[in-house]
Amino acid sequence: MKWEKKEISGEQVKEISAKYGCDLLTASILVRRGFCTGDSIRYFLEDDLVSLRNPFAMDGMEDAVERILAAKEEGEKVLVFGDGDVDGITGTALLAGFLESIGMDTAWRIPTGDESYGLSLEAVEEFAAKDGTLIITVDCGISRFGEIKRANELSVDVIVTDHHEPQDELPQALVIINPKLKDSNYPFRDLSGCGVAFKLVCALRYALRSELYGQQMCLLNTRPVNDAWIIEIAKMRNLMVIETLTETIVPGMVSIGDTRLPAFLEGQQILVWDAALQKQTFVKLFGRGVEVGMLDIAPQISKEIPQTAGLSLLRIKELSKIAKYSDRELGEIDVFVNLFSSYARLREKNAQDTEGESADLQLAALGTIADIMPLLDENRIIVRRGLESLGKKPRPGLSQLLHKLELAGRHFDTKDISWKLCPVINAARRMGSAQTAADLFFEKDPKERERLAEELTTMNENRRELEEETWAMIEPMAYKSLSEYDEKFTIVFSEKINKGVTGLMAQRASRHFNVPAMAISVGGEICTGSLRSARGYNVCSLLEQCGDLFIDSGGHRAAGGFSMVMSNWESLLERLREVARNIEFDETAGADWVSWDSGKNNESVQIDAELPHDYLSPDILKLIDRFEPYGKENEQLNFLVKKIIIKDINFIGKPEAKHVKMTLDAGKYKWPALYWQSANRVMNKEFGVNDKVDIVFNISRDYFKGNETPQMMILDLKRNEGEQ
Repeated sequence: MKWEKKEISGEQVKEISAKYGCDLLTASILVRRGFCTGDSIRYFLEDDLVSLRNPFAMDGMEDAVERILAAKEEGEKVLVFGDGDVDGITGTALLAGFLESIGMDTAWRIPTGDESYGLSLEAVEEFAAKDGTLIITVDCGISRFGEIKRANELSVDVIVTDHHEPQDELPQALVIINPKLKDSNYPFRDLSGCGVAFKLVCALRYALRSELYGQQMCLLNTRPVNDAWIIEIAKMRNLMVIETLTETIVPGMVSIGDTRLPAFLEGQQILVWDAALQKQTFVKLFGRGVEVGMLDIAPQISKEIPQTAGLSLLRIKELSKIAKYSDRELGEIDVFVNLFSSYARLREKNAQDTEGESADLQLAALGTIADIMPLLDENRIIVRRGLESLGKKPRPGLSQLLHKLELAGRHFDTKDISWKLCPVINAARRMGSAQTAADLFFEKDPKERERLAEELTTMNENRRELEEETWAMIEPMAYKSLSEYDEKFTIVFSEKINKGVTGLMAQRASRHFNVPAMAISVGGEICTGSLRSARGYNVCSLLEQCGDLFIDSGGHRAAGGFSMVMSNWESLLERLREVARNIEFDETAGADWVSWDSGKNNESVQIDAELPHDYLSPDILKLIDRFEPYGKENEQLNFLVKKIIIKDINFIGKPEAKHVKMTLDAGKYKWPALYWQSANRVMNKEFGVNDKVDIVFNISRDYFKGNETPQMMILDLKRNEGEQ
């Protein structure tokens, strides 16, 4: 294995350390990983919910909120329709649960049994027959043209919340909320389906609890420049700047009526910082005959944020956390906007149901991890705070499941969720009973939740057996197909592939062969397929190129699915050969999920930092925790340490010892270490007790009888050159 440590600028590391107040080791890792802008660094160093993106920045959000509030007011029946995977089920539970909590007549539904993905005609027509008038989709809907058209015909409004890649044409829904919409203004496109539902609930909470919802107001500030004054105004709605105006005025040279100010300010509430000063400036500019109504917001903000009392906007800028992470020089009006937004969110926070929000974050974290969303930007806060809440007070349903899996009462990381919790929830869909998993989140009776949790764990055991049997059958087929598709693509298909595990088979093949993979369950008139990415390839591109052959299809960059009539089978295979020839990989892209032992399967391993022995203390866990959560586009930290001494070696594994457990001497501390699939290296005397070795490793937590112990997970090991 090749060890690679990217060269970085020491000066840049020092600058980032000084500007953002982090230690040099943290700054060096940020730079080495390419996180050098304030906006990207912020989500590694901060985890306050105030740093979440404003949900009203998403196109259609206020329209959706207005329609839902109208339904609440009129007592309308609402159906939340979600997908049947972890992302869809958690999103459905989150949104439907919130609507129920505010007194709305809410039903929910997910595809189960042999039902296909997405909103169905049957669901639309049954809901309309029960006098339902509003459907909200979760993690689906962006490709359901016919079903939404039918809903319109039946006078049922549809709000689509989704995160899958939209086609050029969109369904005629009342509102579509999707951060991936073309020309979307939302600054982060990679939310999960449950994440989008969470943002809708955040917007609804704000609308119900803030007196500022729907109000339009202007923040105004004046500042001198040479012989003139600049008047800056930001027009805001729902804490979003929707329009700005800047006027430069020379005192006594123009009347206010000859400026753009009256038209811009007409009918607006005008908020200022230090009204006495602002009014004095207006007198200087336009004379005493001009009267502009201004509300001094400084006293109210100072009550919520005491450190701002008596300070100017310029002075507050020096204290502003938001200003610290801005990549451009902020003016006074920018500081005012950020200050007012923070004030409004603090007031909302004091009024809101924080316990309900924490429970919602648990679901949003699960959906984000399960759907392999990039753990960057606000996804980091959603997952970090969600896992924190999950560890402290799991919501009903999850609590019972965690106890069944012996995960309760411990520190959670994304590996626990991805490899232990999510597969159990997903097992229900794969075994044809997604309803069982959804019921767990809605069930009120604790004893029934216990029964459902037990049923899910049993389903997961059956799913494992089915997966292993299916993989053993299809692996030779997957290997053989590589040569047919220019070594760029692999496909497996069989009547013996249960459609519930097509996603697992595609995922396993893509990781095993490091190329995009497709697994298809054939049989009858309709076949169902799943597609998984590798090496940065956008699988939506493949789906689009075959779209005319499918009944329906959908997905995002890393994963997709489709259904197709079998009469198109030969056409599909021919088309795939054409597509495969033109596949190009982004070789700089990481895997969709990188576990601690992934380095063994790669030709090289990227090193984040070389650590002196003094750094190998339990305090290193603070650094590990700061960069959590780990996953897509934020792999676990890999460290290099040189000349560390092996104190003892033990073999582990049954029936044959394949792995090694060691104790490594770093001076003050002795470290337990695991090195998988390395027993043969010891037997071949490549290293042994008392050797000084250089190792590349990452750090995990080991749990035994309730005790937590940090341990090294070795990726590669070499005798130190000085010892040879």
